[in-house]
Amino acid sequence: MTITPLMPVYPRCDVRPVRGEGCYLYGERGERYLDFASGIAVNLLGHGHPGFTKAVQDQVATLMHVSNLYGSPQGEAFAQRLVDNTFADTVFFTNSGAEAVECAIKTARRYHFAKGNPHKNTLICFNSAFHGRTLGAISATNQEKMRDGFEPLLPGFKYAPFDDLEAALALVDENTAGFLVEPVQGEGGIRPASKAFLQGLRTICDERDLMLVLDEVQCGVARTGTLYAHEQYGIVPDIMASAKGIGGGFPFGACLATEKAAAGMVFGTHGSTYGGNPLAMAAGQAVFDVILEPGFLDQVKATGERLRATLEQLIPNHDHLFESVRGMGLMLGVKMKSDSRAFVAHARDNHGLLLVAAGDNVVRVLPPLIIEQSHIDEFAGLMSEAARSYTPPA
Repeated sequence: MTITPLMPVYPRCDVRPVRGEGCYLYGERGERYLDFASGIAVNLLGHGHPGFTKAVQDQVATLMHVSNLYGSPQGEAFAQRLVDNTFADTVFFTNSGAEAVECAIKTARRYHFAKGNPHKNTLICFNSAFHGRTLGAISATNQEKMRDGFEPLLPGFKYAPFDDLEAALALVDENTAGFLVEPVQGEGGIRPASKAFLQGLRTICDERDLMLVLDEVQCGVARTGTLYAHEQYGIVPDIMASAKGIGGGFPFGACLATEKAAAGMVFGTHGSTYGGNPLAMAAGQAVFDVILEPGFLDQVKATGERLRATLEQLIPNHDHLFESVRGMGLMLGVKMKSDSRAFVAHARDNHGLLLVAAGDNVVRVLPPLIIEQSHIDEFAGLMSEAARSYTPPA
């Protein structure tokens, strides 16, 4: 037998973490890494946050899981907290971002079905997006590397260039259910949408009774300096997928919707065995206990501005490698002049700095939201060292 016990679908590197503390990960040989990847925007509170750890430990000792056939005081409490702090009137809890996107797609289609318009079942999506790895999510993702070998994909999706309002509106027809879009593309290269683009989508949705579905799996939950990124665009969605940071490291997602948008989601239309179990709810509450503290979101914005300024100061000294900085809050990207994946590997293997590659030759910088100036200073030093010692592949 030559196949590995773990199905070989990841190009796993030699970093093998066994412990985390704050903004650092430690490998099995004791080596230390500055974690500016955060499990790809998941570990908002870093590793081993005392309040988060205690909340999860206490819940494990009390009640981890029960069927959703029973009442859920824990789920009701956290759903109410989300409703109180967002546009949403109702929430469905999932185990992942991909599941949250699936629920969002179903909710948008079911809205039109319930209104007697089952033909309105096509969502307009955008190039370079990433919505997850399920068949529904890759069908909404116009990236060949995600789709190759998995045909036939699901019908009901069209694709337009990201941030191109005119192209998106040109695809609207009698079968359109709405739009599915990331306010800030993550995998696609840390590309924030323009206000004109998102506001234009909101306008046509209002005019044509379409659903504006936002994928805030990566850019949501305080990552950009507001609770959700769309708040900085002056719009509200009808439906939104949230995950990653919402569980602080525990696998957990949510589909949020207005009462209008969720009109078709009645008994029997959707479900989940594990979604919203008491342990997940404890993790979510612990994350929100921190990020909703007065001043926390302002701190993320201020820290993001300092980190961005630090990155911009690096560019003139290494302009053979670095081109520009983009993003919002603590969701930042460095546009490279060479292969971003090779640089990420170099920084990781030779300088103990963990980053994430993205499309468009971008290096994602996604630190825990609790970083301090000392971490930014350390990051700047490691980035400079990595840039000085790096030789781009021929």
